[in-house]
Amino acid sequence: MEHSHQNWNIPPDDLQLLPNEVHVWCASLEAPTPTLQEYIRFLSDEEIARANQFHFEKDRHHFIAAHGTLRMLLGHYLHRLPKEIRFCSNSYGKPFLDLSPDENELFFNISHSHTFALFAFTHQRHIGVDIEYMRPGVEYELLAQHHFSPNENEALRLLPLSEREEAFYRCWTRKEAYIKARGKGLSITLSMFDVSLKPDEPAMLLRSREEPHKAERWRLEDLGRDKSRPYASQQPYTSQRDDEYAAALAVEGHDWELRCFMV
Repeated sequence: MEHSHQNWNIPPDDLQLLPNEVHVWCASLEAPTPTLQEYIRFLSDEEIARANQFHFEKDRHHFIAAHGTLRMLLGHYLHRLPKEIRFCSNSYGKPFLDLSPDENELFFNISHSHTFALFAFTHQRHIGVDIEYMRPGVEYELLAQHHFSPNENEALRLLPLSEREEAFYRCWTRKEAYIKARGKGLSITLSMFDVSLKPDEPAMLLRSREEPHKAERWRLEDLGRDKSRPYASQQPYTSQRDDEYAAALAVEGHDWELRCFMV
């Protein structure tokens, strides 16, 4: 299937998640006080306790906004009240919905960084999403040496210096999205597989030394802003410069269509 740039749209009132679709939502974590108060009513006692552990109010508010938004979106897809959503996790800590076997076909993943969060949903497919704020002053070359594969580090070094930082984040988000989709936590190190990172290459899992014959079953997509289109109100990340975020999606299988929405 040909990979294409996505538009970020306002969802229709009758939105449904079809079996051949993947939905990704973008939400600002800078929620107003009335919205935060509404989200708090959605959260479990455990989530409220986790929110209260944050020292800074901003971080506490961002946690409430992210988890409240997740519950709101899951409630829409499951036709349930957000407060009624229950979670469980696998042995590596990846969260899943706590549903009966005949109901448990909705898979999801969440990522947040700085002031934005991404939420990804699909049916019967393992899925992972990652967003990263490109903070100034990060020693990205040192991080790449410690975490990227030899092939990725070589590809990074061959790029012009002006392109390396963006390529680092492109690579990092693709790798993190894949790790999250696999759901095995730190048992899969970032150096055990290679992803594309050059600006003229599509997002792709190139090879896996952990699963040598299964790399082709994963599809990766960038979730940045399409710089060939006018943005206006149809794009996320509007409170920051275009190049301050990188984001990527990893989904099992190839026979699906991507739809992106703004909360």
